[in-house]
Amino acid sequence: MVRGLPRSGSAAERLQAFYAPQAGRYDAFRKRLLHGREELIQRLPAAAGDVVVELGCGTGENLERLGGRLAGLHRLILVDLCPALLEQARARASRFSNVDVVEGDITRYRPPGPVDCVYLSYALTMVEDWQAVIANAVGMLRPGGTLGVVDFYVSSARPPAGGVRHPAWERWLWRRWFAHDGVRLDPAHLAQLAAAMPECRIWERRGKVPYLPGMAAPYYLFIGRKS
Repeated sequence: MVRGLPRSGSAAERLQAFYAPQAGRYDAFRKRLLHGREELIQRLPAAAGDVVVELGCGTGENLERLGGRLAGLHRLILVDLCPALLEQARARASRFSNVDVVEGDITRYRPPGPVDCVYLSYALTMVEDWQAVIANAVGMLRPGGTLGVVDFYVSSARPPAGGVRHPAWERWLWRRWFAHDGVRLDPAHLAQLAAAMPECRIWERRGKVPYLPGMAAPYYLFIGRKS
C-alpha cells in the first residue's frame, strides 16, 4: 500500500500486483475505511427470485451483508478483474449454490439476460473508464431495475441545488490522497449517475479515515431506478 497502485501494465495486471500481497488482509483494513456498504445493501430492493449483479466484488465480503435475503435470490453474480481478490470471493461463495463468481471486466461483462439489481461498492472510482461502467450497469438492468452505488467522491465547485459543497482545499487533498492507490475521485461520477437514472436518491456522507485522526473522507450512496 505504501508503494501505491502500479502505473504500468494492463488494468488486470496492475490490480493483481497491488492486491495479491494484501488479499488475505484486505477486508480487515478496509472495514474501517469503506463506510456505507451495509446501508447501501439494506436499502436495495433485492427480493426473492431476483437476479442481482455486484460489479467490482473484490473479496465478496458483501455476501455477508445480504444476510437472509441471499438464500431467496434466484442468482447473485459477483464480477471482478483481480484474480487474488476473486480467490477470496470464491472461497466465500462456495457455501451458496445460487452465487456465481466471474472474472471479468466490469466495463464490458454482461450476464445472460436482464437483471433486477446491480450494485457497486467502492468500485466505480477504481476504473479509468468509469463512464463505460455506468452505461454497462444501466444496460444490463431490466426496466424498473435498481442500480446502487457507494463510493468516495469530492463535490464539484458548484454542486447542484441541495448538494454538498466541499471546500477547495479538501477537494484537492482527497483527490491526491486517494490517487496514490489508484482511486479516482471525480465529481462527475454522481452527475453522470443522476443523468443516467433521473429517478434516484442520493445521500452524501462522511466516514473516519484510519491513521488520520480527526479526518473524515466524503462518500455517497446512490440508488436509482431504471425507467
